Amino acid sequence: MNRRLFIQNFSLLTTGLVVSLNNEAFSQLQRGNTIKGKVTSGKKGLANVVVSDGYSVVLTDKKGNYTMKTDLMAASVWLSTPAGYEFPTKASLASHYHILGSRNEYNFDLKRLKKDDHQHRFIIWADPQIKNKKDVVQMMETAVPDVQELVASFGADALIHGIGVGDLVWDNHALFEDYNAAVAKMNIPFFQALGNHDMDYRIGEDETSDRTFKEIYGPTYYSFNRGKAHYVVLDDVRYLGREREYDGFISENQLAWLEKDLQQVSTDQLLIINLHIPVYNSVKNNADLYALLAGYKNVHIMSGHTHYNANHIQKGIYEHNHGTVCGAWWTGPICSDGTPRGYGVYEVSGNELNWYYKSTGKDKKEQMSMYVDQLTNQTRVIANVWNWDPEWKVVYFLDDRPMGALEQQKGFDPLAVKLYLGDKLPLGRTFAEPQKMDHLFIAHFPPSVKKVSVLATDRFGNEYRMEMPCS
Repeated sequence: MNRRLFIQNFSLLTTGLVVSLNNEAFSQLQRGNTIKGKVTSGKKGLANVVVSDGYSVVLTDKKGNYTMKTDLMAASVWLSTPAGYEFPTKASLASHYHILGSRNEYNFDLKRLKKDDHQHRFIIWADPQIKNKKDVVQMMETAVPDVQELVASFGADALIHGIGVGDLVWDNHALFEDYNAAVAKMNIPFFQALGNHDMDYRIGEDETSDRTFKEIYGPTYYSFNRGKAHYVVLDDVRYLGREREYDGFISENQLAWLEKDLQQVSTDQLLIINLHIPVYNSVKNNADLYALLAGYKNVHIMSGHTHYNANHIQKGIYEHNHGTVCGAWWTGPICSDGTPRGYGVYEVSGNELNWYYKSTGKDKKEQMSMYVDQLTNQTRVIANVWNWDPEWKVVYFLDDRPMGALEQQKGFDPLAVKLYLGDKLPLGRTFAEPQKMDHLFIAHFPPSVKKVSVLATDRFGNEYRMEMPCS
């Protein structure tokens, strides 16, 4: 996320790009041709598999064959991996697509999963946003081992994948290679969404600003399936044609494609939309997206960009706006709202979804921070419940005596104020300011109290307790 105007004046690094922008495959795209292909699993053709170029959506016939007239703007052809099959990957990066070239036949071969996939997990990585090699070192030494430990805890046969919801790097596209190395070390299938810092800012308009991203990661919008869950990745960053200027907007092409894609998805399926900029308050045409999602009973939107953690429920759609992998741009252990740097962990069972926020280096049982202040003639406790939503309950105890609910307030996290407030903090990146949030809970009580504890219960009935002495 851009936080100060002076960031917009940084020049792009022009050396060491991961791939050349004159990539031969992209310079020889044969758009507007009729293509064909087959989707197989071994020798068996797979019927009713969705194949798309981002404009047309077709289904394979009973023998697994498809035919498609590609759009003049199409850059790739991809399949929406069906439930029950492994995700195609290369070094753990999603590889469910072919870049359109001079040939007219594109085949896909899938491997059947060895176990039922109705129960599976996924993680959401928002804003790793590495700017230089120092950031890379922090990512490799903190975030990556944390995910490795988490994945190992699920067991060797667990089904888990990851989704990076944008700002994989911070304008320095040479570091896509380091992000890819992180993905390879986590050793789970990983899908990518485009963020504003992943774009080419000196190549024309919005239609060409994603060229490097597409060369490395393929299409910027697509879908896939696992169990009863249907996943959609969208590009909601619109480049405005002036260096580093963008807004939140979902193109008409994407919306038209999504309408076709959702025709293959029943309304009782779990629907998971992944993108970078928050939809509920920052995407200008969010009403158009909500209209397409109307009627679906279980929709979750996964976003990043803000560098704080927030949950928003609107018309039955739950948006998870995630705290970031990098926290406050790798300057400290927390995001601008006090949420520790980390990522979301999601557990799918049929068409139901459970989740929690996993703080880097912390146990999953740690879901809040707590502060006790001695004020004039009274004591104050502040609890920051990072992943709070309206279904949580937050109560407190004074010397083990129940006192009922804490008062919810909007405000600043005390540690975020200490670390980030002012034009001289934090060192190295002074634009990281503390942000107000609504997951702050406060109570005042007499100074005679010896101990205060807070009990937070999430919407799934999990309890998280923390206590502190008052003197």
